[in-house]
Amino acid sequence: MHGMTSAMTAAAPVTRVPAVEEAKVPLDLMVFIIRVLEFLLVLGSGAVALYLWSDVIPGSGLADYLRAIFGAGLLFALVAEIIGTYDLDAQFSLRRAWQRLFTSWGMTALFLVTTAFLLKVSAEFSRGWALTWFVTGGVMLAGSRAALTIWLRRLKRHGVFDSRAVIFGAGEQGQRLADYIRGNDRLTISLLGFFDDRRDGRVPVIFGDLPVFGTCDDLVAAIREGLIDQVIVALPWSAEERIREVVAKLALTPVRIRLAPDLASFAFAHRPLVLLGDLPVLTLFERPISGTDAIIKRAEDVILTLLILAVIWPVLVVTAIAIKLDSPGPVFFRQPREGFNNRLFEVLKFRSMTHELCETDGIRQATRGDKRVTRVGAFIRRTSIDELPQLLNVLKGDMSLVGPRPHAPSTRAAGRLFHEVVQTYAARHKVKPGMTGWAQVCGFRGETDTEDKLRKRIEHDLHYIENWSVGFDLYILFRTIFAVIAPKNAF
Repeated sequence: MHGMTSAMTAAAPVTRVPAVEEAKVPLDLMVFIIRVLEFLLVLGSGAVALYLWSDVIPGSGLADYLRAIFGAGLLFALVAEIIGTYDLDAQFSLRRAWQRLFTSWGMTALFLVTTAFLLKVSAEFSRGWALTWFVTGGVMLAGSRAALTIWLRRLKRHGVFDSRAVIFGAGEQGQRLADYIRGNDRLTISLLGFFDDRRDGRVPVIFGDLPVFGTCDDLVAAIREGLIDQVIVALPWSAEERIREVVAKLALTPVRIRLAPDLASFAFAHRPLVLLGDLPVLTLFERPISGTDAIIKRAEDVILTLLILAVIWPVLVVTAIAIKLDSPGPVFFRQPREGFNNRLFEVLKFRSMTHELCETDGIRQATRGDKRVTRVGAFIRRTSIDELPQLLNVLKGDMSLVGPRPHAPSTRAAGRLFHEVVQTYAARHKVKPGMTGWAQVCGFRGETDTEDKLRKRIEHDLHYIENWSVGFDLYILFRTIFAVIAPKNAF
């Protein structure tokens, strides 16, 4: 570990904890204020829409509109809480905040529309008012969160939210924890140094620029002086009796006490901690997009696919006629691809190559100037129209609108099979493949003639899987429009 040996320099023991000013504003208070503000913005945007459409809203029905606005505010607050809009990681990351915010607002709007339809009361409300409310609310929520995130970042840089913390245990485990804390800019912790009962040379007197102040009794005295807000115990979990003794002493003091993970857990520090009954366990790998998320994503796929088909069906008809007139052979091309859980399925595409040269096994990816591609095929490949029949794969459930692009099992990068190049290649099959994906809109589409191109594509696919949300899907679909208008690496 960086600095592990050199940091253990000889120096005079420091016995006095510096008098660092405590956090000026609790971050929890700021998050509570954000919750209240965004609830009021939902109500306020509904009121603005009422004012703009006051001419068409009857006075007798005003109470129904007000009840709908208030109900939407409560529903938004509930959904936002459930999906983590107010979690710590969303307070300093605008991308995460916007994704969760738009998802919450979109789900609220969708629930209201569905409820009004099922209760047969949608005709009693102005569509213009509802649309104005949805747009105004989205703009107000996005704008306020952007301003708040910038402000919170600025306050964080000045240490406004930092709690004064020390680590009990200056061994390898404590030193690794100190490196982690100081290397993580999302934490609101001002790390002052270490305490440790061992004074026999087994622990350093100073680690980097962090001193070892003294023993557990010295720590208790410093807490009594009001110099410390938080203690993180970083002792090996095998030393159970020693941990109990230290915690028993610290439990009598009015500070937050936390137990750091054992050394092996640092390899999985980014994994979430959950409760198995009353026992905390690390979730090393989770089935992504499961449970309620899977239902939401499937509903998203079906609804959006039907809407897209309702708009583009003339393009499908014209393309089918053009293919038939251009060259002999079927309109569609079916090819085995690897899907969810490595299961094979037949992907459907418009045929873009001469019929006798189409490959279903031992597949060679299309290259620039490929002689197998027909005249119509060159156009539909360049504009991605050849992929549109995969909307039927989406309706069937083999694919999603957004996800890692499906590959044929025999395709290669620089002469090697994909799974031979990247060890984690199979992890992209933990979700359904998609018609478009994060890798594609970021420019990693088309031919993977080098191993580096494949690695970049897999890296983006895994990022999508780990960070999926409805908002992320909608953002990718929006980016896809521009990727199709100005195509790169499509031939």
